[in-house]
Amino acid sequence: MPMQKAGTEIRQNPIRFKNLVREAEERLQAMEISSTEIEDLMQPVRELDQTEFWENQDDGLAIFISPRVFRYYRLPIECQELVVVGNQFHFKPLLHLINSDRHFYLLALSQKDIKFFEATRSELHEVEVENMPNSVDEALMYDETAKEGQFRIATSKGSNTNPFTRSQPGAFHGQGSPDKDQPQEVILQYFHAVDAALHEKLHDETAPLILAGVEYLHPIYREANTYPHLQEQAITKRPELFQADELHAQAWEIVEPLFHQPEQKAIDLYQQLAGERTGTTSSDIKEIISAAYYQRVDSLIVPLGQQIWSTFDPDTLAVDLHPEQQPEDGDLLDLAAIHTLLNGGTVYAVEPEKMPNDEPIAAIFRY
Repeated sequence: MPMQKAGTEIRQNPIRFKNLVREAEERLQAMEISSTEIEDLMQPVRELDQTEFWENQDDGLAIFISPRVFRYYRLPIECQELVVVGNQFHFKPLLHLINSDRHFYLLALSQKDIKFFEATRSELHEVEVENMPNSVDEALMYDETAKEGQFRIATSKGSNTNPFTRSQPGAFHGQGSPDKDQPQEVILQYFHAVDAALHEKLHDETAPLILAGVEYLHPIYREANTYPHLQEQAITKRPELFQADELHAQAWEIVEPLFHQPEQKAIDLYQQLAGERTGTTSSDIKEIISAAYYQRVDSLIVPLGQQIWSTFDPDTLAVDLHPEQQPEDGDLLDLAAIHTLLNGGTVYAVEPEKMPNDEPIAAIFRY
């Protein structure tokens, strides 16, 4: 169910919740489940209906319940109001969230207080990075000449462990003052040290890295950067001027299109193969459900917010489609998605208008 998070409309949340619980109970009754079994099954759901529960919600709510399982999830996305009662859980509404909720990194550049964050669509949290200097002052060692406006960057003698020595051995000298912004060359050496620490943490990673900070710092850091997944688009504003949720929102705007690239490639490939009539694509739900069951589906594209109600017999592969949901029905789109995932395929849940050729479902077969 979708959730209202502010204003007087939040009063609708418990009402909508009760209505959906009642609908689930009616569906169970239609399946001739006994009143005692229904009562026992739904009791944990009813116990959620407390003030504290409603005060801690997000954009959506998903509840999964069976005689052996009870789970509920606060979702960072709005979802369709839907009750499904059947022999398996209905996962398709969550696939879009799973596909687009991969993690990314954010580096908030500053000469005085640099910060590194790990984030997903739903959360942003700061991460400590071992050996990463948090400021220019921490990275620099001022000697007595600093009194006369001189400074130097110290490097270890006879050792190559100091990250600064990667680009310049010995000591770098220049004009400046400890209480003013440092010259570009010093900032560059500082960012080399930051990059060296991040290299140790991210050397096996492929997640996008976003920069945030005043504009003049960006090209300096890019010169020092060795992480191959640093993004061109960045946030050009002092991070300390942001609230955490604002910084997170701007970073998500940058990375969200990146997370949809695999889905678009699958759509393009489907259209190409379908146009070439290779026999390795299909939009026939009956053919796809059988192929998904027998591990033939490599990529599956399904529309969000839509269902195809039916019964499916895995022994005979018989499919009986219904225009409206019947007591024993499941959603064939959901069933195809689950079996594709279980058999090592990839599922893309997209908005209906993004479905290739306006098909109700689209599959690319392994053979």
